[in-house]
Amino acid sequence: MKKVIHTPIQDEEIKDLRAGDIIYLTGTLVTCRDDGHRRVIEEGVMPELPLDRIAILHAGPIVQEVEGGWKMISVGPTTSMRMERYEKEFLEKTGVKLVIGKGGMGNKTAQGCKESVAIHAIFPGGCAVIAAEQVEEIEGLEWPEFGMPEAFWILRVKEFGPLIVSIDTEGNNFIEEKKNTFRERQKEESAKVEKFVASFMQSH
Repeated sequence: MKKVIHTPIQDEEIKDLRAGDIIYLTGTLVTCRDDGHRRVIEEGVMPELPLDRIAILHAGPIVQEVEGGWKMISVGPTTSMRMERYEKEFLEKTGVKLVIGKGGMGNKTAQGCKESVAIHAIFPGGCAVIAAEQVEEIEGLEWPEFGMPEAFWILRVKEFGPLIVSIDTEGNNFIEEKKNTFRERQKEESAKVEKFVASFMQSH
């Protein structure tokens, strides 16, 4: 059954999720990347929109101005790891419950997700136009002085996803776990190859 998370996100709604689960988001989603994180953490300036219990997207969208508002053209996720140094404190300060981006995040964010009861999820790369189609409306804009990619675009989305939970509320890190599994398998296979080569050389 499709798991759809709704904003405002309640802790109980995400506590049972585990790294590797697939979810979708319906409700308020705000684009927020480097400059937005920097302003909140380093400058101590908060956006007018309360971010408590909603979701942010690490993305630099392409937006077209139309009569009466804006139209989302493309909204592909950007690399989440760029926000690693800010995310733990960002979660604490804002109350954001779901962070979405491209690729995984590190141990600091994993600790932040555990302490703040939040999750990080991955939106599939290369699907920026599909993501834009899941935006029902652009409801607002904050910090336009950052420029289109870095501004806070306030979006209303419906079943935005699929999203792969990469860090759950227990701090389990799906990407790091897979990396460790790969390293172990790599060691095993390398040992097999070395053994085969040594045996081959001895027999010839």
